[in-house]
This record gives sequence, structure tokens and C-alpha cells, in this order.
Amino acid sequence: MKIVLASGNKGKIKEFEKLMPNDEVVAFKEILGDIEIIEDKDSFKGNAIKKAQTIYDELEKKGYKDIIVISDDSGITVPALNNEPGIYSARYAGVNASDKDNNSKLIENLNKKNIEKTSAFYTACIAIIYQNEVYTVHGWMHGNVINKELGQDGFGYDPMFIANGFEKTLGELGYEAKKDFSHRTKALNLAKKVLDVIL
Repeated sequence: MKIVLASGNKGKIKEFEKLMPNDEVVAFKEILGDIEIIEDKDSFKGNAIKKAQTIYDELEKKGYKDIIVISDDSGITVPALNNEPGIYSARYAGVNASDKDNNSKLIENLNKKNIEKTSAFYTACIAIIYQNEVYTVHGWMHGNVINKELGQDGFGYDPMFIANGFEKTLGELGYEAKKDFSHRTKALNLAKKVLDVIL
């Protein structure tokens, strides 16, 4: 199955490729080049649908038929910080912010409230568009965020997040451990069920 992924995030693309080894996962940029998609919706679901629909429409204009477009919008939510960064996770420290920049801002905001460790959760919404029909699924991963970075693996806020049932951060555990219980894995498992039904 050829799936066009409506994401330019290298970490996400690698994760999808590993989670879907039997499918051909292609980043939209390989077909369409650079397209800026403004994520201006107020939910992970809204942004995921917008990304997928934008890429789907562009591929249709170019004559692509019978295509599947999958997008993902995800992030971390910290209730103690008024649910920040939430849908702004990828640009918490500003547009084009690096993972390091975003992590530094989260650490700074935790320290302002003298928080060393507090509950947090990751959300992933996956949108699938096939034959002009839109499907969405969600996955969550609960745990705690800490006010420092530990470990070099993963991406995004992984070095700051300790999943429930673990004592190490996702950055310390590495991908092989994380893939079994991550928010994206849970959402993708549901997405696969949707694909099994619609294809």
C-alpha cells in the first residue's frame, strides 16, 4: 500500500516507516515539494484533518487517483501549565523552533512554578483521507513531565517525559520500548483497523 504522509517532520516520518514496514510511506514533499500548511485549528483533530485535506487536494490536482493520505497532529499537554503547550507543541518556542528550543521553554515555564515533576499526557490524532472520505482516530499516552532533559533518543519532548509504569524518560528508553505503548502507536493501530475496513 502506498501512503502519502502529510508531514514534513523527519521524526514522525521515521516513526511511521518503522510502524508500517509493509507499506510504502512517502512524505508529501517527495511528490509535491514544499507546501506550507497553516495549522490554525483549535484541536489536534482539526489540524490533522486540515493537513491531510490540503495534501489530498493538491495530489488530486496533479491527477493522482486512488490515493491514501495520512496526517498526524500530536503534542504534549501539561495541566499544571494551563494545558500548555497542547496544539502548539511543535512551535511552543516560536515558528521553526527546534526540539531543544521547545524543551527549554517548557523547562523554563515549569521552573517558574517550581515544578520538578507533574502529570502530563501526549495526544496523537491521525486523519485518513481516501476517496474523499475523512476518518480520524486518537491515541493517548499518560505520565509525567520533568524539568530537565534525560536521554538522547526519541524526538520532541521525549527526554522530558516519563510514561506511567516507567522510571526513565522516553529519551532514555529509546524507540523500541516506546513503540509498544506510545500515543502514535495506539492511534496508528486504530488507523490500520480503519484502513482494513475501507480498502
